[in-house]
Amino acid sequence: MSKELFEKMAQSIIDGESEVAIALAKQAIESGIDPLEAITKGFVIGVNHVGDAFSRGDAFLPELVMAGEAMKAAVTTLEPEMARRGTARQVLGKVVLATVEGDIHEIGKTLVGTLLSSSGFQVYDMGVDVPAARIIEKVREVDANIVALSALLTTTMVKQGEVIETLKKEGLRSSVKVMVGGAPVTREWVQKIGADGYSEDAIGAVNAGKQLVGA
Repeated sequence: MSKELFEKMAQSIIDGESEVAIALAKQAIESGIDPLEAITKGFVIGVNHVGDAFSRGDAFLPELVMAGEAMKAAVTTLEPEMARRGTARQVLGKVVLATVEGDIHEIGKTLVGTLLSSSGFQVYDMGVDVPAARIIEKVREVDANIVALSALLTTTMVKQGEVIETLKKEGLRSSVKVMVGGAPVTREWVQKIGADGYSEDAIGAVNAGKQLVGA
């Protein structure tokens, strides 16, 4: 039963059908399926499919955006149930999450935020196209443990390095870990800009986050 439901969930994201995604998320809750499982075994599969198709040039920005909207709708529907199940969970750390300036890539970042939240992190999602100064401001305001920066384009990757440099200038670098992600990000790039961790996907981002806070 759940296998079929998971497949329908993935398909709802591929089709960019928010209403269908919401209905399936509600069905999962009613069936007693773990909401995190619904995300990782169902909806995420659809997101990854669209993401892969986009990077191959087989899907275009409108499809990517629609898949993102459907994913957000599904996750928003599942969030209260995740919160209900995880009421006694301790906060592992505070994460300021953003897609860097000049980049409007939303899907991967939103997904990372969702999975970090459901794994016990307190996430402050600042959205897309966020300048370094605003990220630094937020780090100070919430006393963040981790800054997570997403970039989908090789042209905007440099902004990840700029945020790290700004953290250094502001004397905050030693108190906050920096995690970077996005399609063009490699281990070499992470070393070059002096980031603390990176992940190729949302699931990996949770593991990286846990390592960075020693959880």
